Amino acid sequence: MVRAVVFDCDGVLSDNGSSWQMIHRSFGTGEDDGGEHQEALEMFLDGKISEEEFVAHDIKLWREVRPEIHRDDIMRCYSGVGLIEGARKVVENLKKRGVFVAIVSSGVDIFVGAIANMLKVDDWVANGFEWDDEGWLLGGLPTRVLTHDKGIMVEKLARINGFEPSQIVSVGDSSTDLSMKIEGSKFIGFNPRRERALEAFVEAGVPVVEEKDLSLIWPLIFPGEEIS
Repeated sequence: MVRAVVFDCDGVLSDNGSSWQMIHRSFGTGEDDGGEHQEALEMFLDGKISEEEFVAHDIKLWREVRPEIHRDDIMRCYSGVGLIEGARKVVENLKKRGVFVAIVSSGVDIFVGAIANMLKVDDWVANGFEWDDEGWLLGGLPTRVLTHDKGIMVEKLARINGFEPSQIVSVGDSSTDLSMKIEGSKFIGFNPRRERALEAFVEAGVPVVEEKDLSLIWPLIFPGEEIS
């Protein structure tokens, strides 16, 4: 019996790429910044710098463009981003069945929080920033969700709510999301945007939905059923 479904956010519930990359795109500090961001990204993916160091590097790049950054400046980066097709239907139907719905994302908390509120999920966690009382950016918060070990948060969710791993299904779109699959639980690969994500899903032997319609995961969670 499935009692909890844990989703990544970017590209799974929300129809966007990385919520961090969207800030870079808005500020003009992404792939066209002379390679500095890309170099830091590769170092992070290779485990040469920590999550906190990577976020501090991002903020440094943004402040070179805009020395003072307000929370509203960050929220404007997400203007026009909507839910992925099928997201609302899937979450509403899960909740009707009494299934606990959570988001575990290493994305930006003010964006992930907006998606969580839109879908009325039961719990969510993400990474993000510290702001002063007037909403000006102070710096990055200590990491809540480790990109390469998201299972820590899935285990915590299971422990707090009394779920057995066999009762949990996680859904993600990247190779690092496979870390959500704690021992005994299930995982569904959804909408893999990068070839290495698809390769990782195939290698891990997990079911994969390549189409960008979240309702297609339903028969993988509840075999033999179609979503209403």
